[in-house]
Amino acid sequence: MIERSLAPPPDGTESRVGRYRWAICALIFAATVINYIDRQMIGVLKPTLQAEFGWTETTYGDIVFWFQAAYAIGFVCFGRVVDKLGARLGYAVAMALWTLAHIAHGAARSALTFNIVRFCLGIGESGNFPAGLKAVAEWFPKRERALAVGIFNAGSNIGAILTPLLVPAITLSMGWPAAFYLTGLLSLAWLPAWWILYRRPEQHPRVGAAELAHIRSDAEAPSPAIPWRRLLFVRETWAFALGKFLIDPIWWMFLFWLPDFLVRRHGLDLKTFGPPLIVIYLLSDTGSVAGGWLSSTLMKRGMSVNKARKFAMLVCALLVLPIMFAADIDQLWPAVLIVGLATAAHQGFSANLYCIPSDVFPGPAVGSVSGIGGAVGAIGGMAMAKYAGWVLDRVGSYTPIFIVAGCAYLLALLAVHLLTPRLAPAKITA
Repeated sequence: MIERSLAPPPDGTESRVGRYRWAICALIFAATVINYIDRQMIGVLKPTLQAEFGWTETTYGDIVFWFQAAYAIGFVCFGRVVDKLGARLGYAVAMALWTLAHIAHGAARSALTFNIVRFCLGIGESGNFPAGLKAVAEWFPKRERALAVGIFNAGSNIGAILTPLLVPAITLSMGWPAAFYLTGLLSLAWLPAWWILYRRPEQHPRVGAAELAHIRSDAEAPSPAIPWRRLLFVRETWAFALGKFLIDPIWWMFLFWLPDFLVRRHGLDLKTFGPPLIVIYLLSDTGSVAGGWLSSTLMKRGMSVNKARKFAMLVCALLVLPIMFAADIDQLWPAVLIVGLATAAHQGFSANLYCIPSDVFPGPAVGSVSGIGGAVGAIGGMAMAKYAGWVLDRVGSYTPIFIVAGCAYLLALLAVHLLTPRLAPAKITA
């Protein structure tokens, strides 16, 4: 290990704080871009695949359901794997698994085979956020974590922007299987970069004493590993998990059904729904960074972590409410802006919710708590997949789906506040 003093330089002057931690954030951002390209492609290709294979809405909902089921299982497993192996190796394993599953989509030819490859994709992709959050907890002090999470979480929106740009062009010129094969190559550039560049701050030759002191400025005393079962009996675990249960299904709905909404409600197709999706996810990017910036700025101005996080989440929850009327709007671009506002608010809310594990739990538990929350969120996504398929087959309108979306964030904030009123450090008993 590379040892560095955390004291000021001998001459008494403060050395300039380095910025290498933001390079680590950029690597996590890039992984999240790839992660979301790979998961969102099924939504962009939904009209094409439905036309070719004759899927009903319920059949498509089942394909999404099995991805979510695997995501729930994998989130718990990878949360523990990341705590055991560390962010460096855990992230690399997750990326390798989901890349192989993603490429295998190109060989699928039935609903059954799509269910299988989506299940495998969900297992691998579930490692992205536990590993990313673990890395942020290792590399950033608490006052910068929401901003760092907001930045890397914005990669989900960039992935969602690139998908309708890349996938239709590849599909129209080379066929939909080629879209899976070619986008699968993106991971090959990321894996060696991650392996070469990532180390813990204390072990990294590019991190000077001043930056290390900054990163560890609010570090907790080292604590032993915490058995997973003990975390299930901690209120703060369920504050995070119930928040995820309520809001994650809404994000999954946006990812997997927005192209269909634009086709069904506004008559767009593979050639034309790209620009509206790009606008929606550009707005999402803004919301992701703005939500993290808001709470971080409030903390820098003296507001407590508890008040800053919850105020930012309240603002975001209120901004989602207009989504309840989006399906009733006949004009395309007003509807796009309302949906974009909701996705932006989701990302801002999520950037703050993601910080709760590292705010209130010791380092060895962060990955596991994130995994539990992600699993519970994926279970909510499974329910949303069944609900959306049923509503669209029976009712044929997105209005009931969007009403659920509008209510979810205020309920999530209420659950978080009731279970952890002060965002105080979790009390984990033996």
